[in-house]
Amino acid sequence: MRLAFWHRLSQRRLKQMAAAHLDTIFLFGDSLTQGGWQPYGFAQKLAYVYARKFDVINRGMSGYNTEWAIPVLEQVLVKKEVRDQYPKARIAIIFFGANDACIQPSPQYVPIPEFKSNLTHIIHRFTSTDSPFYSPETKIILMTPPPINTYQRGAELGARNPPQKLDREFNNTKAYADAVKEVAAAEGTVLVDIWEAVYDKAGRDEKALNKYLSDGLHFTPEGYTIVFDEIIKKISSELPELHHDNLKPVFPPWDQIDHKNPGSLKARTP
Repeated sequence: MRLAFWHRLSQRRLKQMAAAHLDTIFLFGDSLTQGGWQPYGFAQKLAYVYARKFDVINRGMSGYNTEWAIPVLEQVLVKKEVRDQYPKARIAIIFFGANDACIQPSPQYVPIPEFKSNLTHIIHRFTSTDSPFYSPETKIILMTPPPINTYQRGAELGARNPPQKLDREFNNTKAYADAVKEVAAAEGTVLVDIWEAVYDKAGRDEKALNKYLSDGLHFTPEGYTIVFDEIIKKISSELPELHHDNLKPVFPPWDQIDHKNPGSLKARTP
């Protein structure tokens, strides 16, 4: 009874908060997404440039693959029958593959056919009219995983106590990046090719990736700068109506307020 009461109370509060709301950019991925809140991370930068226009919701789940992510997604999305009572996800950025690409016997490993099927399922939760979470306002951005620096990653794992074997391979992760591209093409979603962007910045030299990857897997601030820049480029070219420069703040600038009647302030569509 007590849990049911608190659940009903929290739902009422959410609805009250959403009465005059900011729509959202929804981030869904693994540790590369979760880490986007760190200083200079891409989530932090998105939140800054979209301030007063869209809120950034980060549902990055460190260590997760697409198989484990699906039940999480179905607990955090708003069902379509009550969608009008809550902020809407205007952009959903889906960023998986780094963990799915682990090599066996890692429990994180997901075979490429299943990985592609899982990504497609995640996309369809937003785009399919049969989905209980159908959200026609949401534009999907699919991200490839970055390249792996096996030199860094091998040294980091080997230094653990006890030492661990290398859990990812360069060419194997590339195959998962290619799989993301195939899903994006099949589903007609916006693609941000982080693999190529980061590898190009490193001069297509695996060892030089240490400038962009802190441990062979996770981004440095310089790596997150590439991620942010590539996302903004794609929004500018393929979703220009959702570029932060083309949106108005939900609440007007201070010099546009009716100073004699501040109570007339109303939220507006960005």
